[in-house]
Amino acid sequence: MKRIGVLRGGLYLAAILGVAYGTPATAQTTLTVGIGTQDTTTNTATAGVVIRELKLMEKYLPKTGKYANMQIKLDWQNFTSGPPVTNGMMANKLHIGAMGDYPLVVNGYTFQSNPESKSQLIAVAAYNIHGSGNGVVVHKDSSYYELKDLKGKVLSVPFGSAAHGMVLKAIQDHGWPQDYFKLVSQSPEVGTTNLQEKKIDAHADFVPFAELLPFRGFARKIFDGVETNAPTWHGVVVRTDFAEKYPEIVVAYIKALIEANSWVKANPKLAAEKIAEWTGIEKEVVYVFLGPSGIMTMDPSIKPELVKDAGDDARVLQNMGRMKEFDVDKWANDKYLRQAYAELKLDYDRQKADYTNYEISGEDSFCKKPIVNPRKSGEIWTEEGIKVFSSAACMFGGLLQYQKAGKKAAVAYLFDDVRGIKIFADQAFYVMTGKAGGIELVPFLLKKDAEAYAAKSSGKVVMYGDALKAVAAGG
Repeated sequence: MKRIGVLRGGLYLAAILGVAYGTPATAQTTLTVGIGTQDTTTNTATAGVVIRELKLMEKYLPKTGKYANMQIKLDWQNFTSGPPVTNGMMANKLHIGAMGDYPLVVNGYTFQSNPESKSQLIAVAAYNIHGSGNGVVVHKDSSYYELKDLKGKVLSVPFGSAAHGMVLKAIQDHGWPQDYFKLVSQSPEVGTTNLQEKKIDAHADFVPFAELLPFRGFARKIFDGVETNAPTWHGVVVRTDFAEKYPEIVVAYIKALIEANSWVKANPKLAAEKIAEWTGIEKEVVYVFLGPSGIMTMDPSIKPELVKDAGDDARVLQNMGRMKEFDVDKWANDKYLRQAYAELKLDYDRQKADYTNYEISGEDSFCKKPIVNPRKSGEIWTEEGIKVFSSAACMFGGLLQYQKAGKKAAVAYLFDDVRGIKIFADQAFYVMTGKAGGIELVPFLLKKDAEAYAAKSSGKVVMYGDALKAVAAGG
């Protein structure tokens, strides 16, 4: 994986240039802009790694007026979670930072006590309005299938992260005591290793790890953030002293973010492959989040539900004694977004009111019918490209057809029937019922949801392999 070095110590601008941050632009002036990213956090891909690797921000940097004789250097610094980004911003080594919802709120709250600058939320990277993205996983051999099963067990989570916030909210939602789990703080890398080696009972993490670890074959998801009924999202914050002095640079960043989103949507397969190359996160996992009908919606607008969620996050932290009063409405500022949209001749208010994702479409080549309901459809990533199917049963039929032809399929995708979340087909639980003309397969992310549906439909809960065999046998 490509790693971005972190500058350490000293004034943020190179002392050898004799230029201090905030010096008026003059001949031979250099301004270094620090941008904190999380490359492996797929939610922030278009707010960081895509802009950096495609050099999109350079296209929009100002070159006239006070910038005419100024060289602007972009210093991209990569981290594995949000809190270190806040530390860099507080130290004035970073000016712009991308992170998850809870770290964003902590960022804004932390800056309240900074006499030099505050921070403001200026854009959203990606969101799931229902909360999917964060999750809790156990080892694939574990006997635990629900969050309540982990009472008294060791649950690791990166403290201060969006996933930590999810766990805290789940505890409050259930009315459990704060010591219901044995919570320990572990980074994604440490938690991954410890789960694989069965040194912990479960690991909670943010995007993409609750999907990545099952994809890598040693974990199983037992809780999805959607069960908290609260949005999950990543956004972008900026130091206000920097934004007020260099608003054109902030607008340039947002224009690059808008273009990065468009680039992914124009060719999601290529985008997933390139992001995988840049970050080390497998392309199939990137695609489940950012592909059509993906778990995440890429949209930079600051929607009222997300601001409300930030306020709810703050109250969760206040109830835990971790935060005092914080005015999220004052903190959220879409002024720079509006300016970027206006300069690009786009309608910001229309985007702010739009909650649609870009969806799966096309013709089902196996069942010979168009995709009518994207959230009941399926996909297979094949050697020939990504093929679409109108239903779970059609996807299984298409998969068998490819296998019989000696072709390889990297992965298949379906949608959880209860929550509409895109899932890996081989990780799902299925309810199989007999229908006229064949069988019906209804996929679910969680075992408890499949069992509840089976009880109502007189169906049978089966795993992926059995579902595939049933389709092969014709029901």
